[in-house]
Amino acid sequence: MFAYLEVVPLFTAFIVAFFSLVVMTPFARHLGLVDAPDYRKRHTGLVPLTGGVSIFLAVLTASLVTDVWMKNYPLFFTASAFVVLLGMFDDRFNLSAKGRLVCQFAVASIMAWSAQNYITDLGNIFGYGDIEISSIGYFFTLICVVGVINAFNMIDGIDGLAGGMSLVVLFAVVFLMLISNNGDAIMAPLIIVSALVPFMAFNLSIKGFRGNKIFMGDSGSMFIGLTIVWLLVEFTQGSQPAMRPITAVWLIGLPLMDMAAIMYRRAKKGQSVLQPDRQHLHNIFMRAGFSQTKALVFIIAIGAIYAMVGIAGEVLNVPEYIMFGLFMSILILYSYVLQNIWKILRVVRKRSEL
Repeated sequence: MFAYLEVVPLFTAFIVAFFSLVVMTPFARHLGLVDAPDYRKRHTGLVPLTGGVSIFLAVLTASLVTDVWMKNYPLFFTASAFVVLLGMFDDRFNLSAKGRLVCQFAVASIMAWSAQNYITDLGNIFGYGDIEISSIGYFFTLICVVGVINAFNMIDGIDGLAGGMSLVVLFAVVFLMLISNNGDAIMAPLIIVSALVPFMAFNLSIKGFRGNKIFMGDSGSMFIGLTIVWLLVEFTQGSQPAMRPITAVWLIGLPLMDMAAIMYRRAKKGQSVLQPDRQHLHNIFMRAGFSQTKALVFIIAIGAIYAMVGIAGEVLNVPEYIMFGLFMSILILYSYVLQNIWKILRVVRKRSEL
């Protein structure tokens, strides 16, 4: 691993993220980039929503200065700049769900058509050979990109959750790159990790950073979602992929399942699937009596288990159709539990009282 590490880009990303977080905080109120508490948000006071902008600036600066990533990814940063701007406008003006969705598809088209980073092979997920989708892959990729962007946007509900889940996925990607002899590709996810670390310190109010809480905002969660799906598509496609497509699905399994289950529940009730509510996994943990810290630890642990299952399937070369079938079975179970969570909790509490 150490043979592939480059310290300067990582240090640059960390330092730029740290100082931009500090410098931008006083201007957040003037720009209107602050989050006020309401019926869904239980924090106190106005919290700056500048974390995502700072993370993006750190990654961009580190890549430009060191030429580790930017030389191959000008279109990635173009798409990222658009999604960060979209997030900033959404944080500031609360854009409509439909308008936001249209813009996300436009960003996804940069990845699929302009960068030619799109899905052509789904792997042998049904047991009858690899499923090649050729030109249909452009449109399928658009749906996947928008889905992952919104999955990470939706999971960003308590301090440290979106960032922590991102770290789990990014470290899993680094590990898979190393064991697949693609160690030269680990700097891309590691630069993101370096930019996330100072944000997590502020966001979680770690000792020495207390009193300066910062949220990543929609700009951050959407940028992270775009980054992860960009990397996963690149590493699962082509003549010599570093991992199988179903493995990538497992790495981001928890955010995907939470989004799918929530959207299904909303559609079943006749509501807009993009309408915000307090029925996400983190909301359920909190309402079940968990503290925010315990909820964070449990959910991150669950996300890590999903990632480890994906890694185990890749390392042990478990047939793709088995990994796909297992994923879909858990998705159905997850959705059922989520729809009936309060009934299940009541039964559990009654039995615990006996």
